[in-house]
Amino acid sequence: MKSIAFLVLGLAALAAARPEVDDHRFVDMDIKQRQMFILKLLNHITEPVMYKDIQEIGMNFKIEENVDLYTRTDVVKTFVNFVKIGLLPRGEIFTIHVDRQLKEVVSMFHLLYYAKDFTTFIKTACWMRLYLNEGMFVYALTVAVRHREDCKGIILPPPYEIYPYYFVRADVIQKAYLLKMKKGLIDAKLCDFYGIKKTDKDIYIIDENIFDKRVYLNDNDVLRYFTEDIDLNTYYYYFHVDYPFWMRDELFDKLKVRRWELNFYVCQQILARYYLERLSNGLGEITTLTWNMPVRKGYWPWMLLHNGVQFPLRPNNYVLVGDKDINVVRLVENYEMIIKEAILKGYIDINGIRLDLFKADDIETLGKLVFGKIDKTQVDKFHIDAYRYLLIIMKSVMGLNTFNSDKYFVTPSVLDIYQTALRDPIFYQLQKRLCDLMILFKKRLPCYTRDELYFPGVKVDNVVVDKLVTYFDDYLMDMTNAVTYTDDEWKKTTSDMVFFVRKRRLNHQPFKVTLDIMSDKSVDCVVRMFLGPKEDQWGRLIDLNQNRINFVELDSFLYKLTTGKNTITRNSIDMHNLVRDRLMTRDLWKKIDTMTDMRDLLMKDLRNYHTGFPTRLLLPKGRVGGMNFLLYVIVTPLKLVDNVDLTILDNNRKDLLVDFRSTVLLDKMPLGFPFDRTIDYTKFFTPNMKFVDVVIFHKKQVCDMKTRWDRWVLKNYNMVDHTIVGNDNYMVDVDINTKVDRDVNLFDL
Repeated sequence: MKSIAFLVLGLAALAAARPEVDDHRFVDMDIKQRQMFILKLLNHITEPVMYKDIQEIGMNFKIEENVDLYTRTDVVKTFVNFVKIGLLPRGEIFTIHVDRQLKEVVSMFHLLYYAKDFTTFIKTACWMRLYLNEGMFVYALTVAVRHREDCKGIILPPPYEIYPYYFVRADVIQKAYLLKMKKGLIDAKLCDFYGIKKTDKDIYIIDENIFDKRVYLNDNDVLRYFTEDIDLNTYYYYFHVDYPFWMRDELFDKLKVRRWELNFYVCQQILARYYLERLSNGLGEITTLTWNMPVRKGYWPWMLLHNGVQFPLRPNNYVLVGDKDINVVRLVENYEMIIKEAILKGYIDINGIRLDLFKADDIETLGKLVFGKIDKTQVDKFHIDAYRYLLIIMKSVMGLNTFNSDKYFVTPSVLDIYQTALRDPIFYQLQKRLCDLMILFKKRLPCYTRDELYFPGVKVDNVVVDKLVTYFDDYLMDMTNAVTYTDDEWKKTTSDMVFFVRKRRLNHQPFKVTLDIMSDKSVDCVVRMFLGPKEDQWGRLIDLNQNRINFVELDSFLYKLTTGKNTITRNSIDMHNLVRDRLMTRDLWKKIDTMTDMRDLLMKDLRNYHTGFPTRLLLPKGRVGGMNFLLYVIVTPLKLVDNVDLTILDNNRKDLLVDFRSTVLLDKMPLGFPFDRTIDYTKFFTPNMKFVDVVIFHKKQVCDMKTRWDRWVLKNYNMVDHTIVGNDNYMVDVDINTKVDRDVNLFDL
């Protein structure tokens, strides 16, 4: 888009004569009113604004005339310069992995973040909603809401409801559009075939039938129930929103400490969880990606973006390095070599500054080298250099053409979008290369001594675990925002047709873990529980030193032991930082509209809404006859980090600050302790820890999606495989099955 045309649309239009909007309503807004306004800003973001108040605010606000309303005038000037040059047009797909788009969206975030008050914040957001790219707007507003003090307690709609195209297969959205075009007139037989139902409340439910295996390319596709889980991808996206790789440390909340260590830990935990799922399905280790060898197993997303462009398909045996990619591959190899050499040497020199890499705390420096960047200079604090981020360069090697690409018209792959990255099996191979750098760093550290592992006077006497059973159930996801409004719907701001997609998802029966801990004193402690594999895909026991990186942290919590026997019962649904099924935004809207105090809602129904790992995925699938795993429990003394108020753990606080990702961040021991370092078997086993064998059973259930799919497969349709070569009809240009009249209606057969 030409810069002149953009300015005519975006800035000159602001001069239109309209009455000034009353500012007092923003000053007096409570958390409930702020919440409702944010929900309106994020509703149907691919379409023009349909709310009159947002239109009036946005069209009457002039950024250039209100520079004094921001705490940093330089961020305003930077943003205005971008506007004059021309930002990414509306309707185009935004990806943060393109250098230009990253700079643009960071300038948008800075403008929102440095607004002096909530009034200016809202006015700026309304202006952006009117004129800027919808993808950039959602990203900038989401990050700003998560980091501004005056936005604490505001709940964001789940990303799968804001933009369903990242979470729903294209064939499902196509069916919704057909229903909309026909105004709900449905063919009974077609609806039975496709799995379309209309409820008594005029809600259309469309099945996303995972048993339609035309999308499958290889054995990795059996894991789609896990990699494409909407809550797992939401967890990864929200983690990025809370800890963006481009954000400077001083912008972070004081509770968001040990940022880069947490990046490594989340990366390692997702890999370990994925490996448990692979074992459950008879697959082996995550293979290490080699740049100079073809990728044997491809991925077919079957997803379509709102502008009609498909997510690219990566076929099997995909060749990574072409003539255009060789320079990018060399850059990746050079970066990895530099970081590995720095780990082995124990330091790195950057811009004449020596940074140590030999102490446990230096993992923050390593994380900045791998996930972020070491600033070249302190002069330009807002300079963003996307080519410094190793993961972005590694993704660009996949031949996605986002490293050297057009400034606007980019076709991102699922790897380039944080809401979809976990869907592609290659993501885990890329992350494994990054985690290998952390493992190399940890191998350089000494093993934990017995004194570091031992808790004098404390013994884990017994661990009892309920029967562990997993199963698949159905979940309804609201995908109405994927279907365009009609003119009448736009005017009344509500849709006449509501669309849900029905998904199959992994779940488990509730269980509890009971710990008997003996103590000879009253003392504060940290209890950690890990779940890991016992055997590999061949049924062979895995050596503990090789296996330690495969343990997933089930639960961690602070506890005050009393003298004598302490019995602690942990219910699976209440384990640390888990989130249950999120409320649909339409239901959240109704609840907020009718309630006077949001606190009860925030502490119960919305607990860990933005930070939590899905409680459904706490356990891997296991197997029908049972699958062996190891549960590990360790109790260690609490070594509280400096300047931390333990009242943040109090659920009765009134300031809504109960929003943190890891309880053990309050403890000085490294994340993943004690499995983060090489194990010395002669010193490792102490009375305050215990390994327990557990078995996870998978309960198979009849699924109507599969039975319907099997019922509608045509009889004799695949009999060509059994045709005798000597048959007279073989190799003849007619239908092989001559008994079937092809003119007969399909559904009358």
